Amino acid sequence: MGEKELIELNNEKRKRLSQENKKYYEDMLIYIRTSYNKSDQEMEKILVELLDHLIDAQAEGKTAKEVFGDNPKKYANEILGELPKEVTKKHIQFFFMLICYFVAALSLTTGVINYLGPFIFDLSSISNTYYLETLALKALLDIPFAFLVMYLALKYIRWTCFKEINNKRFLFLSGLFGIFAVGLFVLIAFIVPDVGPKVELPFYIILLFGIILYLLGRSIRKTI
Repeated sequence: MGEKELIELNNEKRKRLSQENKKYYEDMLIYIRTSYNKSDQEMEKILVELLDHLIDAQAEGKTAKEVFGDNPKKYANEILGELPKEVTKKHIQFFFMLICYFVAALSLTTGVINYLGPFIFDLSSISNTYYLETLALKALLDIPFAFLVMYLALKYIRWTCFKEINNKRFLFLSGLFGIFAVGLFVLIAFIVPDVGPKVELPFYIILLFGIILYLLGRSIRKTI
């Protein structure tokens, strides 16, 4: 059975769990799935096996805590430790998909700002001057920072697993993380100096570039 079929089977079988057992199991599912350096196929197989075991135990009147213990993170880590580390073609495709989406978002945002600039700030031109070396340097900094933010986001998601966090606290922590992430990119935009050859680009060229990258990212996503 393929990975997608295993995920669909898992989604269907989880409906048979009680609310308490479902919460416990789904925390374990998120914790395991966000382990990015493991074989996705093997992870999904293990998750279905764990789910089948829990469903059978639930039919006997047992809870997830009775089946897997009071320390689910330790149990999940033991499972992950037995899975082979693997960088698959899917991981590489996912990496390039994220780059396409990230640069597309930057391009589309920049294009929209350049278009609205004359109306909001009373500018005389809808073009903007870009320094090629500056663009290259910002890309070299922004892309690694984007993956750092994604890595920290995964760590944060894994940290919230198996914890009782109320909505207000979750929103507060998420807001702090969002401010930190935006602050990183704003800092890069301010500290990188304007160097290299200049080029004048109208907003629609930047928008077109962003749309092309977005469509490329979608096409990669469909192959994953």
